[in-house]
Amino acid sequence: MKARPDDAASLVRTHELRLGGRAVAEYVWRPHAPNLLSPRPFLHPVRTLAGTEVTEAMPPDHLHHLGASLAVPDVGGANFWGGRTYVRGKGSVPLPNHGVQRHHRWEARTDAVLAHELRWTRIDGTAILRERRRIAARPVDGRAWALDFRYSLRNLTDEPLLISSPGAKGRTGAGYGGFFWRARRGLRSVRVLGPGAAGEERLHGARAAWLALSARGPDPWTLVFVPEPGPDEPWFVRGGDYVGVGPSLAWSQPLKALPGEGPRRRIITVVADGALDSRAVEKLVETATADFTLREA
Repeated sequence: MKARPDDAASLVRTHELRLGGRAVAEYVWRPHAPNLLSPRPFLHPVRTLAGTEVTEAMPPDHLHHLGASLAVPDVGGANFWGGRTYVRGKGSVPLPNHGVQRHHRWEARTDAVLAHELRWTRIDGTAILRERRRIAARPVDGRAWALDFRYSLRNLTDEPLLISSPGAKGRTGAGYGGFFWRARRGLRSVRVLGPGAAGEERLHGARAAWLALSARGPDPWTLVFVPEPGPDEPWFVRGGDYVGVGPSLAWSQPLKALPGEGPRRRIITVVADGALDSRAVEKLVETATADFTLREA
């Protein structure tokens, strides 16, 4: 039976991640969203231990930014990012090619760990990628906790799939796609920090072992993003018109996934109260990534 409009909220399925009895994040694993947003599971709100929200979902400037999620502008011609599609020679145009990331089955579901299998489907319902995703929350210290996000993608088609971005199609600097975090700035000023560098202009497109957002003002917070060593992918960073961060899967060249194959990635995000400086961030990085030698599917 087709749901009535006023039943839309009942279709949404969520799960809280909790540490020490506190809800630190909400995972929307079966969202109700318009097709033009490329519906997909996402984390929002994510909170510091003090309860400050550090994600933003469906903001007016970019409705398709859904908290912290895995989003890709183009997989085999399908838009799994949301919004307009970049076409060489035409710019960003609206196209009816938005895909959906559908929950398939749970592998684990506890207060601090979520693991499930998903299918990435085209607008016609054809599944082109299988994903296995694992999300875990764990304490770091009295002011911070860590969100451990791992995923593996496998091409389900009989042909190579190109995972691409506007940057790979000629739009300079627009290499977004992959794990992406839309941060909530509010009335705060946000600094972008990296190893030995600071500022969006220096870190956008840079290859750095970690990247941090440090927000000063009411209820200050810091987010530290640390990918697992190996891929060495450039950072997509925005700190002006909005605040968003993510390592790029296809910065200036498409990533090819052969049949039965695909990328595997892991990123740890440390969520801390307070506006931390580079020295304090470095200590958090060392603590939070001590188990990077462990790799799971």
